[in-house]
Amino acid sequence: MSAWTETADRVFTRRFEPVNITVTAVLGGDGVLVADTRCSVQEGRELREELTKLTPLPVRWVVNTHTHFDHMWGNAAFDAPHQIPPADFWGHENMPDFDPESPEFLELRDYILREGGPEWRPKLDELVVRKPDRLVAREHVLDLGGRVAELRHVGRGHTDNDLVVWLPDAAVAISGDLVEQSGPVAFGKDSFPLDWPETLTALAELTAGQTTYIPGHGDPSGVEFLQAQQEFVTSVAHRIRSLHADGVPVERAVEVGPWPYEDASWFDNAVKRGYAQLAGELL
Repeated sequence: MSAWTETADRVFTRRFEPVNITVTAVLGGDGVLVADTRCSVQEGRELREELTKLTPLPVRWVVNTHTHFDHMWGNAAFDAPHQIPPADFWGHENMPDFDPESPEFLELRDYILREGGPEWRPKLDELVVRKPDRLVAREHVLDLGGRVAELRHVGRGHTDNDLVVWLPDAAVAISGDLVEQSGPVAFGKDSFPLDWPETLTALAELTAGQTTYIPGHGDPSGVEFLQAQQEFVTSVAHRIRSLHADGVPVERAVEVGPWPYEDASWFDNAVKRGYAQLAGELL
């Protein structure tokens, strides 16, 4: 774990293992807003303890930038009985419900145990998924006491429930996995690669000026980095559209490429999702 860094006025970031997630704490006059809570209840408790070393202010708001486990499975540590009074939990209205018996969860559990090792078993055995119940469609403004946090859905990209926390007084955008600094943006099985370029354009328009973008993974970066990310996802979207228009079958599209990243397998999900959208199978 790194130390807390004051990225902007009373905006602190810290990178945590596993998965190198970047957590942000925003201090207001009435309490703390925490953006993303790590991968498990155990890790959420560790995060809560680290926050007490940063400030005596209570955590009053938890915002999940999207639904993936490494960003929200620590939520329950900020809910009763772990925290009294509990925080308010905010997310986008498209965040799906959680079913621990679903094939999707069982597949994810097996993947985590296989890739993460046996230390994950007690974390998963203790798992309580606290989904946000305060849901945002397009935007909502939170008064933190002397400053505001604007919760904005600027479009689909990494998921259909990406939520940005925009801090106008600090010119900071907590961007989740719409922006990643520690590696190339991740096209998962629920991503929207054809929408992603327009979404980053909308993010740039919302945050015009010398904004700091806090990624879901990695270190805060500036406008030039966002522009580079936008160019990256645009090149991927253009390539998918071109391959589809040329009649290249989805099974061969990754092989045919070319792609703006050495490991072509990185774009497997992007191709499948993009082709599905172009075929009208994914709205």
